[in-house]
Amino acid sequence: MQNRKKLIPAILLIILTSLFALHFIQYQFKWIKVKPLDGYYIDAEKIKFSWKNWFSGSYREAEDEYLNDHFGFRSFFIRINHQLRFSLFNKVKTAWVIVGKSNYLYEHNYIKAVYGTDFIGHDSIATRMYKFRALQDALDHLGKKIIIVFASGKGSFYPEYIPDNYYDERGITNIEVYRHYIEKWKINCIDFNQYFIDLKEKSPYSLYPQYGIHWSHYSTCLATDSIVRYIEKLCDIEMPRIYWEKINLDWPQKGDNDISEAMNLLFPPRSFKMAYPEIKFESDSGKTKPSLLVVADSFYRGIFDLELDNLFSHHRFWYYNKEIYPECFHSWLTTDDINVQEEILKYDIIIILGTDATLPDFGWGFIENGYNLFCSQK
Repeated sequence: MQNRKKLIPAILLIILTSLFALHFIQYQFKWIKVKPLDGYYIDAEKIKFSWKNWFSGSYREAEDEYLNDHFGFRSFFIRINHQLRFSLFNKVKTAWVIVGKSNYLYEHNYIKAVYGTDFIGHDSIATRMYKFRALQDALDHLGKKIIIVFASGKGSFYPEYIPDNYYDERGITNIEVYRHYIEKWKINCIDFNQYFIDLKEKSPYSLYPQYGIHWSHYSTCLATDSIVRYIEKLCDIEMPRIYWEKINLDWPQKGDNDISEAMNLLFPPRSFKMAYPEIKFESDSGKTKPSLLVVADSFYRGIFDLELDNLFSHHRFWYYNKEIYPECFHSWLTTDDINVQEEILKYDIIIILGTDATLPDFGWGFIENGYNLFCSQK
C-alpha cells in the first residue's frame, strides 16, 4: 500500500511530462494533422528579436500572443472546451450564436427582426421604396428589370424555438412596412419570407436547418426555380429551367450546419436529415439567357454556387454591394474600383436580395446610388 502511494505522484509526473513533450513536439514539427478552426482568424506573427523591443516589453507581449495562437494541438483543445460548454451547460463560446429551444441555433439580428426591435421607421422605408420605384421605372425605359427578393429568416421561420429570455413584445417590423409600399407602388418583388412560412407545414422536406442560419439547400433550389419563373413572366421570355428528378436525404451538409461548424465543436451535433436534390438544367437551345446582377447578403451564396451559367448568359454577385464575385475568389475587387453606372447597364436583370435580419440597411446603398445615377437628374 505504501509503495502504491509513492507510485501515484510518479505516474502523474510521467503523464504531465509526456503531455508537455507531446505539446512541444507538435508545436515544433506539426507531426499530427489537427483540424483547423472554422471561421475567420488572424494568428499572431512571430516578432523578430531586437534589444529595443526586448527592453520596451513589446517582444514579450508579441511572443506571448504568438505562443498562444500556435501552441501544439491548440484547435483540438479549443474544440474540447467548446464541446464541454455546449454539451454540459448548453452554452456556446461563439459570441453571436444563440442557443434556442431544442438546441435550434439563431443569431440575434434574426430575433430582433421578428419582434421589430430593429425597426427603422416608416419614413426611412418609404423613402427607400420611393427611390426604388423611380429606379425601377428608369431601368424599364432602358429595357432592364430590377427585382426585390426577400429571403426567409431563421427567426420568422422558427419563432417557436426562440429562447424565452429573448422574448419581446412584438412591434411593427421592417418587412411589414416594406410589403406595404411594395404593394402600394407595384414594385417587382418575390417574397420568399412569407412563401416558406406558408409552405412550412406542407413541404415534404425541411425548408430550414436546425444548426444553420441560412435557408436550406433544398429551399435554395426551390428559390432559384421560382426566380427563373418570375423573370420569365416579368420579361415575357422562356429561359432554361433548373429541375431535379431525384432527391437524396442525408445529414446536414452544403451549409445546412454553418452555425454549428462556426461553434468549433469536437463532435458535430446530430440533427434531422435534410433534402439534397440532384439538380439538372434544361438545354438552352431556343431559350433566352438574360444577364444577371445580384446585390445581396449571404443568402444568395447558395444560389450563386448552383452553376448559374446554365441559366444566365453572364452574372455577377455584389456581396453587400461591396465585394464583387467571382472576381474576389481570385483577386480583391469591390464596387469602389468600378464605374457602377456602366456596370449596371451591362445587365438585363438586377436583383436585390436580403433576409429580414438585414432589412434595416436593405440594398446597402445600391438603391440610393442607383437613384442618384439614373433618376435624380430627371
